[in-house]
Amino acid sequence: MSENEFRRPISVDGVPRGSRCEWCGKPAEVQLTAIGGLSHNESGLFCRSCGEDFTRAVINAASITPSIDTTLQSL
Repeated sequence: MSENEFRRPISVDGVPRGSRCEWCGKPAEVQLTAIGGLSHNESGLFCRSCGEDFTRAVINAASITPSIDTTLQSL
């Protein structure tokens, strides 16, 4: 996964006053955007706990590498 200048796979930004978390509806604290990888540019407004879950999901998705079945032969 690509990393930004701070070596993080997530960009963290502020949110407009009155924003709500996209996952649970609580007051949003941060806007998070995935940088690079399969989740590139996926973003949302999140409360603290949902933001942590989003960050973990992005990091986990980046760590999954597709497996290649070496038993299959070309036709």
